[in-house]
Amino acid sequence: MTSRRKFLTTAGIGGAAALAAPGIVKAQAPIKWRMQTYSGAPLGAHVIKPQIEAFNKAANGEMEIELFYADQLVPTSELFRAVQNGTLDAIQSDDATMASPADVADFGGYFPFSTRYSLDMPVLFQRYGLNEIWKEAYDEIEGVEWLGAGAWDPLHIFTVNKPIRSVKDMAGLKVFGVPTAGRFLSRYGLIPVTIPWEDVEVAMQTGELDGVAWCGFTEAYEVGWADICNYGLLNNVTGAWCGSYFANSDSWAKVPPHLQELFRMSMDQSHYYRQVWYWGGEADLRVNGGKLELTTIPAEEWEGVVADAAGFWDELAGRNDRAARVVEIFKEYQSVMEKAGVPYRYT
Repeated sequence: MTSRRKFLTTAGIGGAAALAAPGIVKAQAPIKWRMQTYSGAPLGAHVIKPQIEAFNKAANGEMEIELFYADQLVPTSELFRAVQNGTLDAIQSDDATMASPADVADFGGYFPFSTRYSLDMPVLFQRYGLNEIWKEAYDEIEGVEWLGAGAWDPLHIFTVNKPIRSVKDMAGLKVFGVPTAGRFLSRYGLIPVTIPWEDVEVAMQTGELDGVAWCGFTEAYEVGWADICNYGLLNNVTGAWCGSYFANSDSWAKVPPHLQELFRMSMDQSHYYRQVWYWGGEADLRVNGGKLELTTIPAEEWEGVVADAAGFWDELAGRNDRAARVVEIFKEYQSVMEKAGVPYRYT
């Protein structure tokens, strides 16, 4: 009986001591990322800033992403190498503009006439197999994780002094633009020029550039190019820009699964925001913008440009099996949409 009382007394003392001196829990330092987008600050305020702010808030101190805009840390053309070598933890860009070595790079950005509307792009990735092909392509490249693609705005041509009312009017125009679309348009005499994004406005004012083939009406107004350009061509070369998110493999591996999922959810939030912002802006600014004279290449002449794109598609399809698969998906999708008719396609 005595020994039992001693045991109970001792146990009570130990329990009290444990309550009196709890273990000290040391807070873990948050994961820090540096992320750079292809876009300048005015555009970035819509295409990525709301997403990163929402992610940082939802991460609740466990992770923080510091956002940088076009060319702030590295030139846009070096974004891929920077995320691959760990200079950046993550990036947002199209494949072609950042000189991705992946064999699907030419299909990023603006691939001529591959889409009619911005919603075409996510459908192609989610329902027609482009997700699997992009993942397959980037899984072959060390150091980089492809996290997903989304749609941006259509491609229109905006010019400072020379209106485009015929295909021949493109000849000799020096324009800032996305590589693949620029390569296609160069067959009509358009001259693609690559300069830092922040220099575009001044280059148009000094005559170094005659215009831009980089965006739609929403961006042209948002970033101030509509204040410099006088003309906007209504014929669009494609319905949506294709942009993606990438992360450094080591950086991504250090992010716990619940924060990885949170980041993917924030990407989807950003895709949805852009769909609404661009779609609404394109229509409103054509009607109510007031800063640009709208021009049109006649339908019968533009049909020849669309037909030329088929040959451009086949050129790229001939590069390798993966490119051929991508082009086949575009053709299949185009066929389905045309057969579906209104409202998917109007003739």
